[in-house]
Amino acid sequence: MDETRIVASLAALAHQHRLRIFRLLVKQGPSGMPAGEIAVRVGIGATNTSFHLKELDRAGLLRATRQGRFILYAINVEGMRKLLTYLTEECCQGRPEFCGDAFVVTSRLCRPRKKATVK
Repeated sequence: MDETRIVASLAALAHQHRLRIFRLLVKQGPSGMPAGEIAVRVGIGATNTSFHLKELDRAGLLRATRQGRFILYAINVEGMRKLLTYLTEECCQGRPEFCGDAFVVTSRLCRPRKKATVK
């Protein structure tokens, strides 16, 4: 991930409402949720929510999919994984175990799963 994209991702997260939205959607997982429910859960108006969702989407941290008349917003796992990797890949000179349990656990959470081989 290039530094321009990293800066855009970090800038998008550097706002209290966007950070709350992002954390909510991380908890929700890939199924996502509609903007109206996000607004209620975060405690901000629909217009503000729409603005913040757009910023997170532009930064590559969310994805939007239409389901009937609703647009569901979900975490862009690949975008989040790339950001976390960039921030932690050289932790403690390649020895993340020195940085504590959180880094060791995080390094396992967002790895792409290997596809099963068919025999």
